[in-house]
Amino acid sequence: MFLLDPENISFPDPELFHPESGLLAIGSDLSAKRLELAYENGIFPWFNEGEEILWWCPDPRFVLFPENLKISKSMAKILRRVEFQFNENKCFREVLLNCRNINRPNQDGTWLTENLMNSLEQLFFLNKAKSIEVWQNNELVGGFYGVLVGNVFCGESMFSKVSNASKAGFINFIKNHPEIELIDCQIHSEHLESLGAKMISKADYLKLLKKQK
Repeated sequence: MFLLDPENISFPDPELFHPESGLLAIGSDLSAKRLELAYENGIFPWFNEGEEILWWCPDPRFVLFPENLKISKSMAKILRRVEFQFNENKCFREVLLNCRNINRPNQDGTWLTENLMNSLEQLFFLNKAKSIEVWQNNELVGGFYGVLVGNVFCGESMFSKVSNASKAGFINFIKNHPEIELIDCQIHSEHLESLGAKMISKADYLKLLKKQK
């Protein structure tokens, strides 16, 4: 594990270093420039508020190729009933706040600190981050956000206030963005596995990222 220098915006090469835990580096800051460099190199921050900033590049990597998207019969019925309405980039900050405040079983705290949200907003204003919003009866009931590296969408966090809201938003996003080649889900979840996400090696993921530069 490497201790980052706050005076130097750089990271150790994740292709050369393979910590078993996936924890690559620690410390420094959450500036927009550092975040952008991190995602371009397959690295993301994940830590609890009040703790040191931790930077990860796990192996294997949990991803979804859009062509592998699975839509269950029950989910297809929900989409046909038009229970939800979808927007993009209409309330980025509100999506961040909902992701920050949603109750997550077996998880203490949040990595969505005020500093991190401010830097993500800077990336948003540069068209390097985006949010997807899911509405029901004019109420924001679900959504997610992520960082863009070319045609790779690095999904960061999602929330749902009603059943299937974030799942419907995720499916709608994939269907309406044929240019997206890969969605980085980072770490395994049963929710995303049910939609077709799978593990690939870190090496394969980094090769895909390199094609975006």
